[in-house]
Amino acid sequence: MAVDLLDLQLGRDYEAWGCLFNFGGTEGVDRSLFADRGLPSDPSDPVRDTGGEDYQHSHTYATWAEVAVVDWDAPLADEPAYYWAGLWRPGDDGELVQHDIVWASATPGLDEAAAEAFGEDVYSPVEWPQGGEVHLDGAVYRPVILTARMLAPPDQAPWSRVWNAMRDLADKHGDDNVRLVVWFG
Repeated sequence: MAVDLLDLQLGRDYEAWGCLFNFGGTEGVDRSLFADRGLPSDPSDPVRDTGGEDYQHSHTYATWAEVAVVDWDAPLADEPAYYWAGLWRPGDDGELVQHDIVWASATPGLDEAAAEAFGEDVYSPVEWPQGGEVHLDGAVYRPVILTARMLAPPDQAPWSRVWNAMRDLADKHGDDNVRLVVWFG
């Protein structure tokens, strides 16, 4: 074991965990990237010694070779996420650009604006009509199909620290010889 994830200060990132490892209950993710694999058949001694306790679960892993070829923009489901909406704002050229994804029910006024636009019983973005969008406070909200880039951006902290460490190790040891091994408990 060369790097402990705890040293990379990831924090509790349930959305990323759901997208990457199928842990955390992220609604709108049907296809996690590296889910339910168990421990590798040949774990390092520190992984074997610390990862096999009775209270630990949801073991899985990914090699750098697998991470390096991930399509971070591929959909993780076939339909829009129930709780998430894409937040769009005008860019420099005036065209709408997606800026973020937001937890729809936690966005002040979005429920009411959606109900006003689409009917009283329509709150969740997955319930909005096809092509439906809500205009609120200079922003446009649209249903969104989640991608790994939205939940665990590979080029932004904290996950960029993980991928950079794996890339650096792979440069020395080979893409198939570097693994990220995770478990929860």
